[in-house]
Amino acid sequence: MNAKRILITPSLFGRYSRALTMLRKAGLEPVFPPYPHPLSEEELLEVVPEVAGLIVGLDPVTPRVFQEATNLRVVAKHGVGVDNIAIEEATRRGIVVANAPGSNDQAVAEFTWGLILALARSLPEAIKRMEKREWGRVLGVEVAGKTLGVLGTGRIGKKVARFGGCFGMQVLAYDKVEDGELTERFGVRYVSLFAILRESDFLTVHLPLTPETRGMLGKKELEMMKESAYLINTARGGIVDETALFEALQRKKIRGAAIDVYSLEPPWESPLLALDNVICTPHTASDSFEALCRMDEMAAENVIRVLRGREPLFSVNFHLLKGG
Repeated sequence: MNAKRILITPSLFGRYSRALTMLRKAGLEPVFPPYPHPLSEEELLEVVPEVAGLIVGLDPVTPRVFQEATNLRVVAKHGVGVDNIAIEEATRRGIVVANAPGSNDQAVAEFTWGLILALARSLPEAIKRMEKREWGRVLGVEVAGKTLGVLGTGRIGKKVARFGGCFGMQVLAYDKVEDGELTERFGVRYVSLFAILRESDFLTVHLPLTPETRGMLGKKELEMMKESAYLINTARGGIVDETALFEALQRKKIRGAAIDVYSLEPPWESPLLALDNVICTPHTASDSFEALCRMDEMAAENVIRVLRGREPLFSVNFHLLKGG
């Protein structure tokens, strides 16, 4: 048994950063699975036994995985959201779950705005016409003077909201916890879920996936939106009911959508892929060079710290284990 092996599932980990060097200098042995894609539970079970640390992306770290990983001491998320990790089971087994908040905020916020502008100015249609050698004007709308609705004003949502003000938009927000700086310095107005659905011209989702937010935007909520409205989701797929969204887009109940995340990934069976009024991207909002380097190095540092008996940079359960 090698207590110093670190299993790394993100395929690009260490390619552009010093993270692998950090791990090796700490006396750890980074290893990669023989798969180029996010691992399934069964694939994880093949490779996880006897590793001391696990650095994961979207791979499902289930209770069964924890059961088989008898030497595991730390799981470091290569990113922020930990909805794919069985936190309660990890805590029960004394395993630290760490993540990297702040590592990809700018990347996701900028990507979100790229999608907003692409929707507003009908960029996919313009590109398709040029590919077909069709010349002609493609009309869009300006975002200035429109209403931007931001669901969730954590690190990413806050940046997206601030950008909205720069574009001359009225910015509405919905969150259980209001951000005083957004309201006082940037003029963002917090409203009810009903109001933000009714009033937004562009509604963008930046909530974590929890039992409370799963399916939060379903048929009823989508029908509250303006027919001229656009929906953008770069958060988590399970927040939006994709069947209801498909129906709303097909029936022109909303004008368009941009989706980077899906309930099932990759979403090759999703009917959304066949629609002309939706932009679909492959869960890539966080994939900037800079964000990738930050995620790499924060994940590596978290693993090193835990295996040296220290507190990680960030963790979702370390405080529960300290006294255990």
